[in-house]
Amino acid sequence: MIERQSEVTVEGFTAAVGESFASFDPADGAVIGTYPVHSAAEVGAAVRRAREAQASWADAGFDERRRVLTAWRSALLRRRGELEDLVHAENGKSRADATIEVIVAVQHIDWAAKHARKVLGPRRVASGPFMVNQAAWLEYRPLGVIGILGPWDFPVFGPVGTAAYALAGGNTVVLKHSEYTPGIGEWLAESFGRVAGDDRLFQTVTGADATGEALCRSGVNKISFTGSLPTARKVLAACAETLTPVLVDAGASDALLVDEDADLAAAADAAVWGAMSNAGQVCISVERAYVHERVYEAFADKVVAIAGNLKAGAGQPIGPITMPEQVEVVRQHIADAVERGGRALVGGLDGISERYIQPTVLVDVPEDALVVRAETFGPVLVISKVADMDEALAKTDATGFGLGGAVFARARGMDIARRMRSGMTSVNSVVAYAGVPALPYGGVGNSGFGRIHGPDGLREWTAAKAITRQRFSSPVRTTTFTRRPLDNRVLAALARVLYGRG
Repeated sequence: MIERQSEVTVEGFTAAVGESFASFDPADGAVIGTYPVHSAAEVGAAVRRAREAQASWADAGFDERRRVLTAWRSALLRRRGELEDLVHAENGKSRADATIEVIVAVQHIDWAAKHARKVLGPRRVASGPFMVNQAAWLEYRPLGVIGILGPWDFPVFGPVGTAAYALAGGNTVVLKHSEYTPGIGEWLAESFGRVAGDDRLFQTVTGADATGEALCRSGVNKISFTGSLPTARKVLAACAETLTPVLVDAGASDALLVDEDADLAAAADAAVWGAMSNAGQVCISVERAYVHERVYEAFADKVVAIAGNLKAGAGQPIGPITMPEQVEVVRQHIADAVERGGRALVGGLDGISERYIQPTVLVDVPEDALVVRAETFGPVLVISKVADMDEALAKTDATGFGLGGAVFARARGMDIARRMRSGMTSVNSVVAYAGVPALPYGGVGNSGFGRIHGPDGLREWTAAKAITRQRFSSPVRTTTFTRRPLDNRVLAALARVLYGRG
């Protein structure tokens, strides 16, 4: 977050609250659009509008919400080219990658719409032997208004992964998208409002730190945050003032593990794509590869052969760095690795320009280097040799992060995946878990807490509601001052029969 809370700085442009700021094409710096810097009062007004609409949206029921979300899903597909062009222009990723992002987002909207009733709707639960006179129900009620602090790396899939699930559960949404991708946030909100017939259900506000902090303090019922660990701490501090709960998807330094029996061609291809796609600007990108010593040289050769043929630039598979200051972060990480004895087999410091970073593959990097311990968020892959997968797991888990990961192995893939300290792991593929709507997405440790997607992602934006109804009076008195000694003896005897053995 920017320290000057009354200003926004994007690509050298500074604007005070109440003024406007520009959104830029990261490939050439061209201005794409201008957006207002919303004040705390304006954010509060948006939240009030969302709250006014929330009760009727919740009362509309699962079927009506499914209808609207399904219509939104279809609208995104019909307007896919328009959205992909905006993602390419404002985020910088290739149109091919933008296509994948939009389609995966659509898939999640569809899943949330179709499964909300089953996951969240009222259902009977067993009352237990001591409460047989009570009928019991469980249901999940919407929290109210959900605030989203959206990421620029996946500017469609990121906010949709929260918004679709929150809306399916009967909540309304106010999105403060990244100051690097405000146009995409406005596009998403406008497209939903068009099919829903109510622009209060999904709104967007624009700005940077001051606007985001205002949303945290606005009285929303929960915040969804995706971003770096330092910013996550600031969001938590702001939300603590009003005891606003927060879902945190923070940083990571995800690893790919390669066992001695792995399919090396598949592992190398996955490692390069996992590390270099979207110029490495993916919270679940592969930043480290730990490879069994028996196949280390062969794996490294295959990675070099693939990465050496990739280029970053206009019209190339790898696009620009979206956030200008990130170029210096990547430069610092590579320089630190080289100073500590690391070698660049592909790319390196000479491959860094003002807007693009060429694919970089590093070896012989010590584990205390910045590129290993911190999130690099650039097209950089570190390959390290390990004696076995026990050593690989120990090094994977040593950073304190725990978002995603990957394992390539034939015999022990599932066992290694279960032992990895991460919220998500793919075996013999990378990031596949993100494309399965029924699976929860989220991390452990410094990578955050809470889950989006799947049943857990639906429940994340609701509160469990327990209801009992007495069907008949119990012959054994319990919750009354007229309870008799006989009642206690009967309860104790029943407890011994049910639980006293074993």
